[in-house]
Amino acid sequence: QVQLVESGGGLVQAGGSLSLSCAASGSIFRINAMGWYRRAPGKQRELVATITGGGNSNYADSVKGRFTISRDNAKNTVYLQMNNLKPEDTAVYYCNAVLTTAYSGYAVYWGQGTQVTVSS
Repeated sequence: QVQLVESGGGLVQAGGSLSLSCAASGSIFRINAMGWYRRAPGKQRELVATITGGGNSNYADSVKGRFTISRDNAKNTVYLQMNNLKPEDTAVYYCNAVLTTAYSGYAVYWGQGTQVTVSS
Protein backbone atom coordinates (compact mmCIF):
# COMPACT_ATOMS: atom_id res chain seq x y z
CA GLN A 1 0.00 0.00 0.00
CA VAL A 2 1.25 3.46 -0.90
CA GLN A 3 0.48 6.66 0.98
CA LEU A 4 1.17 10.28 0.07
CA VAL A 5 0.94 12.58 3.05
CA GLU A 6 0.95 16.34 2.55
CA SER A 7 1.71 19.02 5.08
CA GLY A 8 2.30 22.74 5.23
CA GLY A 9 -0.94 24.36 4.13
CA GLY A 10 -2.57 27.20 5.98
CA LEU A 11 -3.70 30.79 5.91
CA VAL A 12 -1.43 33.57 4.69
CA GLN A 13 -1.85 37.16 3.58
CA ALA A 14 -1.35 38.15 -0.04
CA GLY A 15 2.33 38.57 -0.78
CA GLY A 16 3.29 35.99 1.81
CA SER A 17 4.89 32.58 1.46
CA LEU A 18 4.05 29.00 2.30
CA SER A 19 5.91 25.76 1.83
CA LEU A 20 4.22 22.44 1.18
CA SER A 21 5.73 18.99 1.45
CA CYS A 22 4.51 15.55 0.47
CA ALA A 23 6.11 12.29 1.54
CA ALA A 24 5.42 9.02 -0.21
CA SER A 25 5.68 5.81 1.76
CA GLY A 26 4.90 2.12 1.37
CA SER A 27 6.09 -0.65 -0.90
CA ILE A 28 7.61 1.75 -3.42
CA PHE A 29 10.04 0.44 -5.97
CA ARG A 30 10.58 3.52 -8.12
CA ILE A 31 9.08 6.99 -8.33
CA ASN A 32 8.96 8.64 -11.72
CA ALA A 33 7.34 12.05 -11.72
CA MET A 34 5.94 13.88 -8.72
CA GLY A 35 3.81 16.95 -8.79
CA TRP A 36 1.35 19.35 -7.28
CA TYR A 37 -2.16 20.08 -8.45
CA ARG A 38 -4.84 22.32 -6.99
CA ARG A 39 -8.59 22.69 -7.00
CA ALA A 40 -10.10 26.07 -6.29
CA PRO A 41 -13.74 26.40 -5.20
CA GLY A 42 -16.04 25.88 -8.17
CA LYS A 43 -13.18 25.00 -10.51
CA GLN A 44 -11.61 21.86 -11.89
CA ARG A 45 -8.34 20.50 -10.59
CA GLU A 46 -5.38 22.02 -12.41
CA LEU A 47 -1.69 21.33 -12.66
CA VAL A 48 0.58 23.56 -10.59
CA ALA A 49 4.00 22.00 -11.10
CA THR A 50 5.66 18.69 -11.82
CA ILE A 51 9.20 17.37 -11.47
CA THR A 52 10.86 14.28 -12.88
CA GLY A 53 13.27 12.00 -11.09
CA GLY A 54 16.09 13.78 -12.88
CA GLY A 55 14.94 17.17 -11.63
CA ASN A 56 13.29 18.55 -14.76
CA SER A 57 10.39 20.76 -13.71
CA ASN A 58 7.31 22.18 -15.37
CA TYR A 59 5.04 24.94 -14.11
CA ALA A 60 1.64 26.38 -14.84
CA ASP A 61 1.96 29.84 -16.36
CA SER A 62 0.05 31.32 -13.43
CA VAL A 63 2.73 30.31 -10.92
CA LYS A 64 5.94 30.68 -12.92
CA GLY A 65 8.44 32.85 -11.12
CA ARG A 66 6.57 32.55 -7.81
CA PHE A 67 6.49 28.82 -7.04
CA THR A 68 9.38 26.37 -6.95
CA ILE A 69 9.04 22.61 -6.95
CA SER A 70 11.81 20.36 -5.69
CA ARG A 71 12.22 16.80 -4.50
CA ASP A 72 14.41 14.67 -2.30
CA ASN A 73 14.63 11.28 -3.95
CA ALA A 74 16.22 9.67 -0.91
CA LYS A 75 13.20 10.69 1.17
CA ASN A 76 10.55 10.12 -1.55
CA THR A 77 9.42 13.67 -0.83
CA VAL A 78 8.34 16.53 -3.05
CA TYR A 79 8.20 20.15 -1.96
CA LEU A 80 6.46 23.27 -3.21
CA GLN A 81 7.77 26.65 -2.14
CA MET A 82 5.13 29.30 -2.81
CA ASN A 83 6.15 32.95 -2.72
CA ASN A 84 4.26 36.16 -3.45
CA LEU A 85 0.98 34.35 -2.95
CA LYS A 86 -2.18 35.83 -4.40
CA PRO A 87 -5.82 35.37 -3.39
CA GLU A 88 -6.35 33.41 -6.61
CA ASP A 89 -3.89 30.80 -5.32
CA THR A 90 -6.48 29.81 -2.72
CA ALA A 91 -7.26 26.14 -3.27
CA VAL A 92 -6.85 22.63 -1.97
CA TYR A 93 -3.41 21.48 -3.06
CA TYR A 94 -2.85 17.82 -3.89
CA CYS A 95 0.42 16.05 -4.45
CA ASN A 96 0.71 13.22 -6.88
CA ALA A 97 3.28 10.61 -7.77
CA VAL A 98 3.70 8.24 -10.69
CA LEU A 99 5.42 5.20 -9.27
CA THR A 100 5.84 1.46 -9.30
CA THR A 101 5.49 -0.76 -6.28
CA ALA A 102 6.87 -4.18 -5.45
CA TYR A 103 3.60 -5.61 -6.78
CA SER A 104 2.48 -3.48 -9.72
CA GLY A 105 3.54 -1.41 -12.69
CA TYR A 106 3.36 2.36 -12.94
CA ALA A 107 0.30 3.89 -11.35
CA VAL A 108 -0.72 7.36 -10.19
CA TYR A 109 -1.21 8.02 -6.49
CA TRP A 110 -2.70 11.10 -4.83
CA GLY A 111 -2.42 12.70 -1.46
CA GLN A 112 -5.43 13.73 0.61
CA GLY A 113 -5.00 17.44 -0.08
CA THR A 114 -4.03 20.41 2.02
CA GLN A 115 -5.87 23.74 2.14
CA VAL A 116 -4.07 26.93 1.16
CA THR A 117 -5.96 30.16 1.79
CA VAL A 118 -4.59 33.54 0.74
CA SER A 119 -6.35 36.58 2.15
CA SER A 120 -6.34 39.93 0.39
